[in-house]
Amino acid sequence: MKPEIITIVGKSNSGKTTLLEKLIVLLTDRGYKIGSVKHAHDGFEMDKEGKDSWRHRKAGAKATLVITQDNIAIIKDDKTSYLEKMRSYLFDMDIILAEGFKKQNLPKIEIFRTQSVHKQPLCMEDENLIAFVTNSDYKPDVPVFGLEDISQIADFIESNFLKS
Repeated sequence: MKPEIITIVGKSNSGKTTLLEKLIVLLTDRGYKIGSVKHAHDGFEMDKEGKDSWRHRKAGAKATLVITQDNIAIIKDDKTSYLEKMRSYLFDMDIILAEGFKKQNLPKIEIFRTQSVHKQPLCMEDENLIAFVTNSDYKPDVPVFGLEDISQIADFIESNFLKS
């Protein structure tokens, strides 16, 4: 069975990374294997010019795997969908928590802060919104959590997506 994917969405500087980080710690402490994904809007380059892996790619390799005793990193040409990439590469995780991907048809937890420059949330009308994390008065028709309710958010994820 492929792992469920939950996206953490919100506008820039809303606290997505911090929320994701805290959820990963808590769910890992509970014994789950968590895969995480970060959406890079403008692409990224892991290889540094001149390094062997960079030279391999420039020579025409379609995939380069860098291996150490305890870690691997892969750089691979892959034109499949975001969803296919996540499930294909993180198939052995219990759950995948992804930051961003607000336009994808995936379950979403939105974080929205009143002190940000943003006036309203992103996903109030999104049928994929499963939870809302905020310090505002917005109350969508999904479970609403405070910014520091990390344990309760982890409980929500665990009971709805990890325990059958």
